Amino acid sequence: MAAPTLPDNPLTLLFIDDEANILSSLKRLFRPHGYQILTAEGGAAGLALLEQEPVDVVICDMRMPGMSGAEVLEQVRLKSPETARILLTGHADISSTIDAINRGEIYRYIAKPWNDEEILLTVRDALERKLLKAEKLRLEALTRRQNAELKELNASLEEKVQQRTEELRKTMGELSTAHEKLKKGFFTSIQVFANLMELREGSIAGHSRRVADLSRTLAKKLGLPPAEIQDVVVAALLHDIAKIGLPDRLLTKPFASLTSEERADYIKHPTKGAAALMALEQLASAARLIRTHHERCDGMGYPAGLRGDDIPFGARIIAVANDYDGLQSGRLISQSLSADAAVKMIIKGRGKHYDPLVVDAFVDLMGKPEEESYGPEIVLHPAELEPGMVLSRDFVSTDGLLLLARDYVLDQHLIEQLRHFEESEDRVLEVRVRPDKLGQKPALHPAPAP
Repeated sequence: MAAPTLPDNPLTLLFIDDEANILSSLKRLFRPHGYQILTAEGGAAGLALLEQEPVDVVICDMRMPGMSGAEVLEQVRLKSPETARILLTGHADISSTIDAINRGEIYRYIAKPWNDEEILLTVRDALERKLLKAEKLRLEALTRRQNAELKELNASLEEKVQQRTEELRKTMGELSTAHEKLKKGFFTSIQVFANLMELREGSIAGHSRRVADLSRTLAKKLGLPPAEIQDVVVAALLHDIAKIGLPDRLLTKPFASLTSEERADYIKHPTKGAAALMALEQLASAARLIRTHHERCDGMGYPAGLRGDDIPFGARIIAVANDYDGLQSGRLISQSLSADAAVKMIIKGRGKHYDPLVVDAFVDLMGKPEEESYGPEIVLHPAELEPGMVLSRDFVSTDGLLLLARDYVLDQHLIEQLRHFEESEDRVLEVRVRPDKLGQKPALHPAPAP
């Protein structure tokens, strides 16, 4: 029966008895079990040892000259309350035993002559009880300390979050400080605030208002209730609010031409815009639409990669309106499409990028574009391209990035870029083109069936 132990701290037993043969018997019994053994022939000597070094268990005889076992154990309780106390009694004086229990608050008493197995188990149980109590106290102290650290960490984290969102909150300026007035002139205030985006130069001017107007029309056509229509319109007006903090170079470049570093900064704007508005109760629903208006039905959007019905329906409406305007202004790809070509691009994204129900309503609203008739499609290498040729299909990089859209008219500068791109990719590029509207029909490589 091995002794319970603590790391680097052997458990110590102190035997107190006025009979040397009793002390010798106890030492022989307990020493093989790995305990450190101390002995004292009397209460005073035992108490003196207790002051010199820590003791885990004291086993004391009841009847001794000078001090009784009850008196010794009472002193042990006062001097070292964490020490387990066991009374060894060799007579049937019940009143003395009760006195020892009351005064010394002993753990157990054992009658002489003892049973070896019983006394070994009693000591072991006393030690385990002591160690469990010590572990309980340690864990309670650890819990208190960790709770204090967690409280401090939470306070620090909250401070950091506040610091990082302070710049966005400043952009809310008048809107956040006029919260009470917003209840009375809610939509007028939103329109005024959205006008801040119109102060930016370039193709972005008027974008938010155009997206809001189209989103409103689509939402009505799809039968949304008035409260949800208002959320859609507000979100459409403010969907690019976080772009106020972006540099002009990111706003003037088409999304498809951004570098990976620029794109990493750019795609944060839905999350930042939503965070800036969430503090206002009236804008909580609109903020959710702003956060998710760049998600895609196939799960390839950002910031969360939501899919299908996990994307709020209002955000799916804004996505179509936003991209329709962006395709015409050149904000998405490196060319500005006509309204008809932009509708075709939206239709191509039906079920992948865009919600089919929203696309169908959009096409019904805009009218289905007419199919254009051209000559046969051909496949050319960049070295064979000539200015005036027209792309018959989207030109996409190996990682799926749209580089040039269908119907793009090639010029000499772009042809040179394609040739350099072929060299940098170290592979043969195939560009599918068709004769332009002037009837040019280069007789080169016929295109295989798609």
